[in-house]
Amino acid sequence: MGDRIAITGASGHYGRIVVDALIAKGRADDLILITRRPERLADYAARGCTVRQGDYDLPETMAPAMAGASRLLLISGTRVGARVVQHQAAVDGAVAAGVRHVVYTSFIGIDDPANPAEVRHDHIETERLIKASGLTWTMLRDAHYADAMILMAGPGVMASRQWISNAGDGREAMVWREDCALCAAAVLTGDDHAGKTYTITGPDMQTFADVTAIMAEVTGVPLAYVAIDDAAQYAMFDAMGIPRRPVDDQAVGGIPWNSDDMVTFGQAIREGFLAVCSDDVAHLLGRPARSVRAMIEGNVALLRAAAAG
Repeated sequence: MGDRIAITGASGHYGRIVVDALIAKGRADDLILITRRPERLADYAARGCTVRQGDYDLPETMAPAMAGASRLLLISGTRVGARVVQHQAAVDGAVAAGVRHVVYTSFIGIDDPANPAEVRHDHIETERLIKASGLTWTMLRDAHYADAMILMAGPGVMASRQWISNAGDGREAMVWREDCALCAAAVLTGDDHAGKTYTITGPDMQTFADVTAIMAEVTGVPLAYVAIDDAAQYAMFDAMGIPRRPVDDQAVGGIPWNSDDMVTFGQAIREGFLAVCSDDVAHLLGRPARSVRAMIEGNVALLRAAAAG
């Protein structure tokens, strides 16, 4: 058995991609998978992984869950505005458990304090507390997921034939979530990553208008991009019943985000704070990052179905 690797949030989409990649490398016996609901990972327990209960909101569960691990993948929580306290519990647990190296899923564009995106605070503060912990660290600053464009498009955009956003003509290099997770697996099983910050982006700098045009071309569905201001974006979310400020996710039917988060995110894109592109995916995976176009092409049937209603 090699160095044991603990993974928080292992039952989520990102976590499962990492786990599958590590199992494919023959590391099942070395994995400690941490989740609030262990029954969700029964399939991985059957494949030789250790599954333990752990909850960011129950700090006392963190150290026992990580016991025996030398490396930790700290997958950021989903509740914007609550994550710093949650991540502090995880880092404290890692220190108490004797973990040596923590790999954290952070976000691009957070160094500039002028960045208005609400998510910036969660990630920059988590990076600071990790660095202050004395643990060896690696930061994976992931760009906006290309996958999110598919979720946003169907059914709303495809049915209405309009992509409406306050992101203006801001550009970003959106990345596949799978590429981000595979980079995490590479770092967890590789050497020479200590003290490094990787910028995990896609290959192309694009606006939402660019993505809308690609989606129209690939699906054959006529789509228009409509740029709106922040006030109009707030009004759209208000009409959907989305809360403006962070609240307990259980209080709003499991929705872990809020309109302050989303509107400031669009503002950050519009103002150029997410206009970052790197070749770190190629460096870590030995192949180029995959494109937004490829993501759309891989989901064309889903998008056409959404357009058809």
